[in-house]
Formats: sequence, C-alpha cells, structure tokens
Amino acid sequence: MTVNSIGLDTKKTKIIAKDLNKLLANFQLYYQNLRGVHWNIQGPAFFDLHVKFEELYTDANIKVDEIAERILTLGETPLHTFDDYTKAGKVPVGKDVSKADKAVQLIVDSLTELLKIERNILDASADANDEGTNSMMSDFITEQEKTVWMLKAYLGETV
Repeated sequence: MTVNSIGLDTKKTKIIAKDLNKLLANFQLYYQNLRGVHWNIQGPAFFDLHVKFEELYTDANIKVDEIAERILTLGETPLHTFDDYTKAGKVPVGKDVSKADKAVQLIVDSLTELLKIERNILDASADANDEGTNSMMSDFITEQEKTVWMLKAYLGETV
C-alpha cells in the first residue's frame, strides 16, 4: 500500500477524490439553482424566500470551496468547468422557477441528490480512515437533513 503525505492510502483517496469531484459538480448546479430561484422568486413568500435562498447560496458557495480544497488536499485536481459540472450532474436543473412551492421543491430535490452522493463519500472515507473527508461529509449531511426538514415543513409535508 502506498500512502500519501497525510498518511492515507493513495488508491482509496483517488476514489474519494473522484466522488468529491462528483459532489463538487453537483454543488455547483445546486448553487446555480439557488441563484436562479433567489433572483426569480415571486409572490407572497418573496421576502422570506428571497432571504432564505441567499442564505443557502452563500453557504453553498463556501462548501464548493471546501470540497475543492479537500480534493486538492487528497492530491487530485478539482473539476472547474461548466461542461464538467453538467456531465457529472445528478441535481435537477431549475429554469425560470418563480413560484414558491416549485422553488422550494427544486431545492429539496437538489439536496436529496447531494445527500445521496455525500453518504457514498461518507462510507468510502470511513473505509479509508480519511477523517478529514468523513468529518466534512458528516457535517454537510447533518446540516442538509435539517434544511430538507425545514423546507418540507414549508411545503406542508413531512420528511
């Protein structure tokens, strides 16, 4: 087994970095969804959702940077083109979404896809004894599960 300078198996970290790149691409699509609904939201919930979507896209922007830096820490190169993002995309793309329920549902669906990717990375990072990635995924998952619950409550649904 070959280990890198942070003591992790390089074969396992290559796989984790590939999955992190998939997460990075999907986070970029999620971020764009948030920007779109932030800009285009209309109706009685405008003031509340406009602020909420800005909060979420600001957080997503920070997470994009954290994911890319983790990929670099593992010795790999983060994806950085829109072409790469769309090819790796699993997050639904929202276009011209302006109604509250549709906008919130788009964000719930986006987070649901991110959570699937993050859980896969969590399993792989645990197997590789990669506490840095594991901790990051655990934090993301905890926060996003709560956001899904809150958004579903807004929609009058349960998780």
